[in-house]
Amino acid sequence: MDAEGVQTTSKEMVDYVADYLENIRERRPLPTVKPGYLAKLIPEEAPQQPEAWEDVFKDIERVIMPGVTHWHSPQFHAYFPTGNSYVSICADMLSDAIGCIGFSWSHSSVERAGLLGAVTIRKLATDENFTLRGAELQRAIKKDRAAGHIPFFLCATLGTTSSCAFDNIRELGPICTQEGVWMHIDAAYAGSSFICPEYRHLLEGVEFAESFNFNPHKWMLVNFDCSAMWIHWQIPLGRRFRSLKLWFVLRLYGVSGLQEHIRRQISLAQEFKAMLLQDERFDLIAPVTMGLVCFRLKGSNDVSERLLKRINDDGRIHMVPSKIRDVYFLRFAVCAASTHSADVRLAWDVIAQLAGRLLAEEEASVVSNKMAAVSLGVVNGEK
Repeated sequence: MDAEGVQTTSKEMVDYVADYLENIRERRPLPTVKPGYLAKLIPEEAPQQPEAWEDVFKDIERVIMPGVTHWHSPQFHAYFPTGNSYVSICADMLSDAIGCIGFSWSHSSVERAGLLGAVTIRKLATDENFTLRGAELQRAIKKDRAAGHIPFFLCATLGTTSSCAFDNIRELGPICTQEGVWMHIDAAYAGSSFICPEYRHLLEGVEFAESFNFNPHKWMLVNFDCSAMWIHWQIPLGRRFRSLKLWFVLRLYGVSGLQEHIRRQISLAQEFKAMLLQDERFDLIAPVTMGLVCFRLKGSNDVSERLLKRINDDGRIHMVPSKIRDVYFLRFAVCAASTHSADVRLAWDVIAQLAGRLLAEEEASVVSNKMAAVSLGVVNGEK
């Protein structure tokens, strides 16, 4: 759906929303359908090809509304109010379009959970590709038990935040089963890529997972927030109707459209990698599997850190860093759905240009220092 298309469909949706709220008294506050009614009305799998907006729009009344409890009905007098207004709906539209995600880097969600549960969190060593392997997990379990601790939970990651590394769940899973450890798989970013068959080998061993999470709001064209969690139970009592927007996306893009989106963004990361490898001033830090390229200027951490500051001060592009094993590096992530090759080329031109200036200044400073040292030696009478 392009800009012209959304102007038409959004007007149709706004008209529907206004009609729904203005005539909500005509609807029964509580639905009469039985649990499981929805399974009979929708297919077991997402459509392979995109469907027409008209078909999805008609299904709102046919599929969705029969199971809705109408909390905004003047005849709904249960629980407590759930706030709503046309003003807030308009603000939500803008909020969704901006897509600003407020978060803090202090402690990750796993570390926060450990703090809240008064549980000690141990970070485990990884191999040369930043992958957690079975042997390391086995050693950690043995060491913890010898110290009187009870290992009970492992968070394995498929597509880490720092470098998009993939833990070896084929090795980790059987150990967790044998040792009675709950294995959760965090695939928040990369999980969407598994819609493409060529990346599903990274899922080998998933049958050992006790829980699995990925975020369609990261890479599956669904706006924040929408997190798909496979687990037998969960903490929230109530939650938003997030699955509705996922349902819209699955139908209007189809599996083929989502696959095309994932593959195109990965190919853009490969374009950036190719330009990077042609420039001997830079080092590639991690394998480029998805839409993330981790790199640094050769030399000390300080020079890469100063390069990033110049990039962000320049303002044409924005990036963030990471640090693994005391190695500071820059992360080039293909993020926006609208990113094209020209945007990748612009980013590389900015990076290469600012790196050139920085290194030239570094070299000039070294030469200047040497000349100053020579001058000082002459003044002191040294040869």
